[in-house]
Amino acid sequence: MQITTIGIDLAKTVFQLHAVDADGATVVRKRLRRAEVLSFVSGLEPCLIGMEACATSHYWARELTKFGHTVKLMPPVYVKPYVKRGKNDATDAEAICEAVSRPNMRFVPVKSADQQAVLMLHRTRALLIRQQTMLANAFRAHLAEFGIVVAQGIRHVRALIERVFGEGAGTIDLPALARIALRPLVAQLMELRLQIKTIEKELLAWHRTSQESRRLETIPGVGFITATAIAATVTDPSHFRSSREFSAWLGLTPRQKSSGGKDRLGRISKMGNGYLRSLIVVGATAMIRYARGKGAGQRSMDQCAAGEETGASRLGCDRQQDGKDRLGASR
Repeated sequence: MQITTIGIDLAKTVFQLHAVDADGATVVRKRLRRAEVLSFVSGLEPCLIGMEACATSHYWARELTKFGHTVKLMPPVYVKPYVKRGKNDATDAEAICEAVSRPNMRFVPVKSADQQAVLMLHRTRALLIRQQTMLANAFRAHLAEFGIVVAQGIRHVRALIERVFGEGAGTIDLPALARIALRPLVAQLMELRLQIKTIEKELLAWHRTSQESRRLETIPGVGFITATAIAATVTDPSHFRSSREFSAWLGLTPRQKSSGGKDRLGRISKMGNGYLRSLIVVGATAMIRYARGKGAGQRSMDQCAAGEETGASRLGCDRQQDGKDRLGASR
């Protein structure tokens, strides 16, 4: 019988396949080692292949597409209801095979290698910022033991470093051993700052070559960091019918617990991409502060939202880094 649909349960070493024909009858249930997957699929006639959108899924989707197959990725949460009973690789592959054939299933667009590389820059930058926040908090906590307290924010930590290790009338008097203990933290902070700047330069270079990213930057409160993250994550904006649907995908809409014709709305669902959501919230917060600082009586929020303020989008970009640092330092 000719195979029409295949469900593949991805893994690191052992992959599980479940294949059916046009009538839905099971044709193949097979376990394959990693090195055997491409050779097995290459010998099949072009068919529909379904996989969960998880780690390495975009790589396998690109590779399997080269053999003429139609590859579709699905969020694992949408595949779970099709698992009949128990939890093992065989039942997962069968559930994937069933879910991919549903006409109302929501699929995840396959990302290119270039888009994944840009997202890798974002993940590395986010990791370095978390490490920078950890070091800054440790530095501030150590100095608090000597009665030296400063406001939150990475810029205040930089000023504090100048007071501790600088030379002049404003230098803080600390024991020699305390300075020895703080010096490695300061060295790591400086190194992390340079690495973050290097990654941001690479993101800015990619931003200038991407038309979608440049268009996104024209939105007030969106700088090149947010623009490149959205452009690399949302491969096909046509999947969203409206801006509200995009907001729901980001997890910015209220969680519904409605029943019996009564609407019950809770807090935002937070079901989407947390990284994108945090960038957008920081940009929106910067725009609100910008509008308040310029005088509420002369410039309304509607003007800011319409982009009538000169340099508004650039301001949001410039304040994103400090906003992220303050959010991380306050946790």
